[in-house]
Amino acid sequence: MKIKEVGIIGSGQMGNGIAHVCALSGYKVVLIDIAQDALDKAMEVINKNLSRQVQKGKITQEDMDSSLNRISISTDSSTLNNADLIIEAATENFDLKVKIFQGLLDHIKGDCLLSTNTSSMSITKLAAATNRPERFIGLHFMNPVPIMKLVELIPGIATSDEMLETIKEFAKSLGKTVATSKDYPAFIANRILMPMINEAICALYEGVGDVESIDTAMKLGMGHPMGPLALADFIGLDTCLAIMNVLHEGFGNPKYSPSPLLVKYVEAGWYGVKSGKGFYDYPKK
Repeated sequence: MKIKEVGIIGSGQMGNGIAHVCALSGYKVVLIDIAQDALDKAMEVINKNLSRQVQKGKITQEDMDSSLNRISISTDSSTLNNADLIIEAATENFDLKVKIFQGLLDHIKGDCLLSTNTSSMSITKLAAATNRPERFIGLHFMNPVPIMKLVELIPGIATSDEMLETIKEFAKSLGKTVATSKDYPAFIANRILMPMINEAICALYEGVGDVESIDTAMKLGMGHPMGPLALADFIGLDTCLAIMNVLHEGFGNPKYSPSPLLVKYVEAGWYGVKSGKGFYDYPKK
């Protein structure tokens, strides 16, 4: 299983970050989205982040230019016909992901490998919706992708050993460190992280402390670089709620019940950084 060209579906925060690291590592990249303006914005972000790396001396201007030349963008999924690996990085919605994968099958090569960047959903169930479950895997990057070193690999029940080893080597070629998880709800990182964030929200809801005090306690008391409420805003409160729901439904354990305050914030459209308001306010630039 040789990977030379990578197709990435979804050009948002995760998708453009994955495109960035793949191109910088020498892979040809085709970045797909349903909206041209989203793709244009993604290229602006990639350009800015690569420029920052040049300014810090981490890469050369030549590295940046060659990386940008390796990336092509399109709203047409048929342009993925030469991709050796597809990485789906769309919204955390199961039905949408299934629709995306089923819509790809007529356009991609018979030996093309499939992966999803889902942070919580069943890999086995997603794989079963395709015609190649043995060539399907969870490939969960951490945000922000160009900075964070960890990648979670989650094989489904049908994923072949060869597929797992191929993707493990691919992740390492991006300069990432691999952690392999069983296909259980939310995997390793989010199964531990999200209940902590949810408990911080419960503490706020119950009046144990205000936003600043809760975040300060975790930053200075536990050595965390970012408080859990600020981190929730950065991740997106809608994403946090979706993952808590997956944990709650997957295990049926009340300890994974989403905080009522988290539910209310999402109902209000207060998603955090991306909406301009969450536990903190983020003035629009």
